[in-house]
Amino acid sequence: MFFITNRALAEGNKSAEMRKISFDLDNNEAGQSVYFCWRDDAKKAYVELGGGNFMKAIRKSPARQVLFFVHDSAQQPEEHIFPMAEKLQALFDQQDKGLVDVVPVIWPCDNGHSPMRDFHEDQIAAEASGVAFARALEKFLVWRESVKGGEAPCLKRLNVLAHSMGNRMLRQAMACWASYHRKGQVPLIMRNIFMVAADVFNETLQSDRDGRFLCHSARNVVVYYAADDRILGTGSVGALGADSASRRLGHTGPEHFPLTPKNVYTVDCDDVNNKYDRPNGHTYFLTDERNEPGKVFLHIYDAVKKGRIQGHDERRDLIVDLNFRSC
Repeated sequence: MFFITNRALAEGNKSAEMRKISFDLDNNEAGQSVYFCWRDDAKKAYVELGGGNFMKAIRKSPARQVLFFVHDSAQQPEEHIFPMAEKLQALFDQQDKGLVDVVPVIWPCDNGHSPMRDFHEDQIAAEASGVAFARALEKFLVWRESVKGGEAPCLKRLNVLAHSMGNRMLRQAMACWASYHRKGQVPLIMRNIFMVAADVFNETLQSDRDGRFLCHSARNVVVYYAADDRILGTGSVGALGADSASRRLGHTGPEHFPLTPKNVYTVDCDDVNNKYDRPNGHTYFLTDERNEPGKVFLHIYDAVKKGRIQGHDERRDLIVDLNFRSC
């Protein structure tokens, strides 16, 4: 499995092609170096490919599209992230083998024992990681636009699925990319960005907020939210202070929908989130209560395959929430 990370490595931050690497899990510093890697899934061993080798391998992979998976807070590579990415890959393969390569994007979560303190530190790490992953985006774009020697450019469609606090990192990466590399703009390079249970302010996607760059970079931005998501409720985040008690995009959907760009769609997941993830109702984009592909996953799959959002007005002028009871 391919993956990208800015986590601290036990072997140090001096990048080298094809070196064996391992994570320093006790170091949650958000590094500014970014590593393009491969995981031997059977041995759970890692190799740093280097940016050029990584991108060439992605291009040569038989998968027709790429889905970058940006994980939640309090997630560790082998304990949480890779198993979830493997499950996501298996679900896609079950529907259409060869449709996507799932590529985890691993940012540094705290490895401590205090959930509230870890949550706060992970917020900082997520935002601080934006600079590193902005560099990764720029590296990819420069590579794609400078193909030489008669090689075909990489025309695979790119998608991102960001879960909970992973959306904070993704938002910051796009904002840093615009500010530091692209003179205040970003190119449209993503087919879909899926924001699941997004732990960001619910005004984030408005045209005067940093999240606007997510909308600029993608054909479709799909927000999945649930009012009874226990993790995003004030009971879970309020202890961190007034700033963290703000309403979340993954809890309410956009605060002022008319102020968001027309390529933003919302899906109310209130009917299924607690069936799929009891009691928290927070990780509901994989399987249902019978361990079959869930309705949220199938909605994501349909958008990846077709490039259009099921259940919404084709002109994107109107928002139409899916009624999961009728699916």
